[in-house]
Amino acid sequence: MSRFSSACPALPRRAALAMALLGLHPARSEQPAWTALARDALAPIRAAVSGAEGPILLKSFTTEGREDFDRVHAEVAFTYDNALAGLALLSGGERDLAARIAEALRLAQEQDRHWQDGRLRNAYPAGRIFPEAPRSLRPPGWWDAARGQWLEDGYQAGSAAGPVAFAMLLWTALGDPPFRRAAERAADWLETLRAPSGYRGGTIGHEPAPDALPWVSTEQNLDLAVAFARLGRVAAADHAARFVRSMWQAPERRFAMGLTPEGAVNTGSALDANLWPPLAWPEQGLEPALDWVLTRHGLPSGAPPEEMDGLDFNDDRDGIWLEGTAQATLLLRRLGREALASRFAATIARHRRPDGWIAASSTAWLTTGLGTGLRPGAADFLYPARGHLATNAWAALAGLNASPFG
Repeated sequence: MSRFSSACPALPRRAALAMALLGLHPARSEQPAWTALARDALAPIRAAVSGAEGPILLKSFTTEGREDFDRVHAEVAFTYDNALAGLALLSGGERDLAARIAEALRLAQEQDRHWQDGRLRNAYPAGRIFPEAPRSLRPPGWWDAARGQWLEDGYQAGSAAGPVAFAMLLWTALGDPPFRRAAERAADWLETLRAPSGYRGGTIGHEPAPDALPWVSTEQNLDLAVAFARLGRVAAADHAARFVRSMWQAPERRFAMGLTPEGAVNTGSALDANLWPPLAWPEQGLEPALDWVLTRHGLPSGAPPEEMDGLDFNDDRDGIWLEGTAQATLLLRRLGREALASRFAATIARHRRPDGWIAASSTAWLTTGLGTGLRPGAADFLYPARGHLATNAWAALAGLNASPFG
């Protein structure tokens, strides 16, 4: 097992059978349920990598419908989703499979059709990456029959800081020299995003001159703080960590989302900005941020925590965001709140499809209140009720009680 995995052994079969016959329940009777969650969530990821050859990037969403989403995402392998899937495989003892995803990301960094500065794009086409094909990696895209042209999404072609940092987390967790070098190259590029406070969001759009993302994200700076620290880049890690801590809203005992492009504090409520710091930095008094999330994002709306079924992405309570619910499940386990963790895990299991993939959303289209950046001023970033690689990966990590931050 990797250093990320902390799953406990199941109760010996004969002892468990004897206790069941006597009508007794062992103190750790919940453990088989966590084992099952990890096994079931990891199974389609393991199968997808095992069924392919060579370095591989996995498709992020199932696309069985005929919506615009399905056309645009038909071949999309998001960098963050794949790095997270690699960390889940590593946590589940599948080092060789994790390394194949990590190698695909390393080749993507080396073989981009334009960039050679260490950055990764937010997405690439799913499938095998061939080391024999230099400078061949492009963003994913689709054929628009009405226009008669090939199109590529500007967000997918861009490079956000957080996904690059997650690739670094996978590379450094594996630790092989080629992966370490890839992480160092990525860190060099990320350091160019340094702002007076924290690191900016990255870029959006196509080469050779994508637009800069001038906002500063609490979540992304948390990712960077951990990734930089893994490489021993103390000053860079400290710069990112100081920004994260500066976003702590003491009266409300939670984190703000970050800074707007104008430099004002974005006081919106975000799950990852509040769930990830206590995962990455336990025992630093950040746990109350979880209670903020439960109060503002928990469903059913207004229910006490012990009666909640999951979390929405934002606070409009229009559906359950399964990825965020899985993140909360992991943190709840780590804080010893097993009853609510088990309740959330049951919700996740209910949204596992026959093909093994867990839906991103409990509703057809889950609003987030965020924009993709492609339509200025439009809150057009939605999560669909499609099977989702990152949701499976977080669910597997929750079942394994393993944090992607180590």
